[in-house]
Formats: sequence, C-alpha cells, structure tokens
Amino acid sequence: MENIQERGHLLTEQINPNSQNLDQLSTVELVELFNSEDSQTLKAIAQAKVELAKAIDVTSKALSQGGRLFYVGAGTSGRLGVLDAAECPPTFCTDPDMVQGIIAGGAAALIRSSENLEDRPQDGAEAIAQRKVIEKDVVVGISAGGTTPYVHGALSAAKQRGATTIAIACVPAKQVPMIVDIDIRLLTGPEILAGSTRLKAGTVTKMALNILSTGVMVKLGKVYGNRMIDVSVTNSKLYDRALRILEELTELSRPDATELLDRSGKRVKLALLMHWTDLDSEAGQLLLDNNQGNLRTALLKNKNQ
Repeated sequence: MENIQERGHLLTEQINPNSQNLDQLSTVELVELFNSEDSQTLKAIAQAKVELAKAIDVTSKALSQGGRLFYVGAGTSGRLGVLDAAECPPTFCTDPDMVQGIIAGGAAALIRSSENLEDRPQDGAEAIAQRKVIEKDVVVGISAGGTTPYVHGALSAAKQRGATTIAIACVPAKQVPMIVDIDIRLLTGPEILAGSTRLKAGTVTKMALNILSTGVMVKLGKVYGNRMIDVSVTNSKLYDRALRILEELTELSRPDATELLDRSGKRVKLALLMHWTDLDSEAGQLLLDNNQGNLRTALLKNKNQ
C-alpha cells in the first residue's frame, strides 16, 4: 500500500510508559495496572463536560422536533454506537428510527472484523445519503484516533445536508482537527497495549454515549425522578420493573399496580398520569400527546385547568 499516513504521533498510538513491562507482570499486577489506567476515563469525561452538555441540549431539541440521532463509526467505535442505539428502544420506548447506529461494513461488522472498510470516506457519505439525513437530524462521528476516513466522509456529507454534526475522538483537536458543530475530545492517554483503542478509549466512549443518550432522554421527558417511566414492558423483568416503579411512586399494592398498568396498556407514564389525575387512558394519552409526552408538564397543565 502506498502513501500510508504516519499516525505514531497520535495520543492513542503513543507508548504508555506505565506498561513497558506488560508481558512480565503478574496477573494481579496486570489487573492493578488496568484499574489504575482506567481511572483516566473519569477525568476525561469531566474535562469534556461542557461539550457533552452542549451535545445533549442540541440533540434533545432536534429529537423533540422530529429529528433523528445517528452514530457513525468503524470497528470498536462503530460497535459502541450501534450498541447505544439498540438500547434506546427497550429502555426509553423510542421508535427504532429515532436513534440509529451506522457501522462501516454494516451488520456483519458487528460480529466479524471489517476494519479494512474504514478507509472509504465515500462509503460513509453513502450511508448518510441512504438514510436521507436532513437538517433537523444529528450525526455523531465516533473515531478514537480521529482519522477514520469513513467517519470523516459521513460527517462531511451530513454537514452538506445541513445536519448538526458532533465528533467524539480520543486525541487532541490540534493533532486531528475535525470540522463539526460540537467537538468532544476524551483524552485518556496512551493505551497499556499500544494502539489498542478498544481499551481506555473504548471505555470512555461507551461512558460518553451513555451520558449523551440518557441525558437526551431525560430532557425529552422519558424519565420521572430517576425512574425510566417510558420503559418498554416486553418481558418478565421489565414487567416487574414497571410494577415496582408504580408501587414506589404511587404507594399502590402490587395487585393494584398490576391492574393500573394493564388499564394503561402497559404504559408506565400513562399509568402514573391516570392515577394522579383520575383520567381514563384515552384522555390521559391525549394530554401527554399535547405536552410532548412530558409527564410533569402534563400534570401541571391538568392541575391548572
């Protein structure tokens, strides 16, 4: 291959002085070193808190207006994006189209390495075109080293279409500039296994995505207190969780909470509204719909009527 870009200067590719003798450590020492190095992830998140908050605010506003959130990445970064997107429907009862993960190589790349496909910026651009990204959408490009051509192609195409663009990378902006609306840099330093960004970089990326998607859903009114009141009741574990939420917030007995949940069509948010307002399910759902699904707003509106 010709014209291979030199990447040794990137923070994620540098040699970690704390792990020079990695292959000579005892097993306990190995675990201790992992633990010590992973503490850098918390510091990285703290340093990026302002940008993360901006991303939450921008994304929640976009989704409240019918926009969509796309994560784009290759390899580990792509898999983490797909994972976060896949967890939104069961946790927050979102439409699967609201948060989507795009990975170089498609679904097959989730279980089999396809890192050779990350060098094609045109594929990233094509993925954006296929999903008909528009100005009210948000596209988050995830690249630990910040150089992934597939991600750059996707971000460039998204920007051309007027979408809000966000970058998540684990190298300083001065090493790899990215022309985006919000630039999130998660600087965890060199990996203990040189260049293996599925380690600290992967961990901090997962943390950032957890914060971003959960923060957005909180802003969208899918949480009451710290309860997931839009939980999708699709199995016995989630049915039990829904009942416990109702029991804890209403002080109803288990049988009464079950009856209320059934009357609401297994919709926890609606069940709470019905209990606190004495509205039936149809009127309660209409009230929620008229208040963007926000339970607190709906309760206040009902109180002031």
